[in-house]
Order: sequence, then structure tokens, then C-alpha cells
Amino acid sequence: MDSRQVSEAIIDRIVEHNSDTRSLFLRFPNDQRLNFIPGQFLSLQLPVAGKILTRPYSIASNPEDRGPLEICFNLVPEGQGSHYLFSLGAGDSVTFTGPWGTFVLGQAPSAECIFLADGIGIVPIRPMIHRALKSHSQFAVRLLYHVAREYELLYRTELEAWTQQHVQFSLELLGGYTSDRLSTVQGSLLEYVEDQYVKRDEDRSRHFYICGVGSQVTQLRDLLRGAGYQRRAVVYEKW
Repeated sequence: MDSRQVSEAIIDRIVEHNSDTRSLFLRFPNDQRLNFIPGQFLSLQLPVAGKILTRPYSIASNPEDRGPLEICFNLVPEGQGSHYLFSLGAGDSVTFTGPWGTFVLGQAPSAECIFLADGIGIVPIRPMIHRALKSHSQFAVRLLYHVAREYELLYRTELEAWTQQHVQFSLELLGGYTSDRLSTVQGSLLEYVEDQYVKRDEDRSRHFYICGVGSQVTQLRDLLRGAGYQRRAVVYEKW
């Protein structure tokens, strides 16, 4: 499929993660496959109020997955695009271009990788971690995942399984809640990262992948680059 060409997909099924977060599983004509790099997104073209809105939605699937392609998103209170998508059902169609984006992990890690996911920012990071673990790299892969409330955690069962299946993978949950199944750290990503990866040691060889909504993303970027991590080793996507 040509990323520049407008393509169509049918919604095969819908998964409700919670009241304001869902996944659409998209099936392409003739069961075509979409070639993409973990971390990329589709630009959906949405007919809203007599005009076409173009909105980016990250791909939650792995490139190797068979079957429908998953996109996952929040319902944004004033977001016309997300409200339109929430109105659709299985069997409806969507049009898009893509994949697009440079927030990607295209090959085996060449250093310890720290993934920083704030809320819905876990979506593109999920296939990136899968790629890193599938590569059988000897470098550590760590996920710091922040949500305000425990029910907002996405892909939790899968992430917990990875901690058992891959010795190099570790998961740290951050937020204002406690969990019976996993330890959680109180506070923000910014505070935790500054303490663990800026103040505690002099190692600046790590690679960071940051994704989330709002100014915290660029604050994390600036913190890490200002502390001496290489510019190209701090990759980010801000929504």
C-alpha cells in the first residue's frame, strides 16, 4: 500500500478499554497488509460537519501481526475527530493515508532503552518495545508508564507477561494510586526521571523514547538533553 495514497479500511471490531478509551481494529480490502515501522501513525480523513478533518492516530499493532490493524485513542472532550470515531461501529469504513512519522524504533537497540509513556502515549511505544524484545538484544529495555488512575492502564496483562518472559525487560508504574499486583511509584515522570537518570549516575549512553500529551513531553526532552544525553538519543512525540 502506498502511504501517500488515500486508502480505505473497514472496522472489523471495537474494544472498549474504559469509558473514554477504545481500539478500532481495521481490515483492509483483500486482506492486504500495511507495512509500517513501530511507532508510526495513520492520518485518518474524517467527514465532520461538512468538511474533512485530518487527524493522526498511532498504530498499536506490531508489524508482524496477522489480522486487522489496531489503532487506539482517547475521547477528547472538545475533539471532533475522536467524537466522530466514537460514533462508528463494526462494519463502518474509514479512509486514511500513511503510515507516517519519525518517532520509530526500526532496528535492534544499540544501547539501554528507556521508554517513557504518559497515559495514551503507551500506544506507539507498545510495538516499539515488542520490536526491541523480539530483536533479542542484550541491552536492558525499561518502561516507565504513568497514568493518573489504575483503570487507565492499557495492555497491562501483556506488559506484565513481558516482565516474566524477557529477563531484560522491566516495568515501572507511576501515578497517584496503589496496586496489589505491581509496585507503583508516587509522583510524576519528570521527577522520577530526574532522580534516576540525571542525578544518580554519570552514564549518558542510554536511549530514551518519550510519548504523551502536553508540555511534560518537551520538559522531559529538555531535561535529558540538558543533562548530557545525546540529542539523537532522546526521541519524542508530543500530542
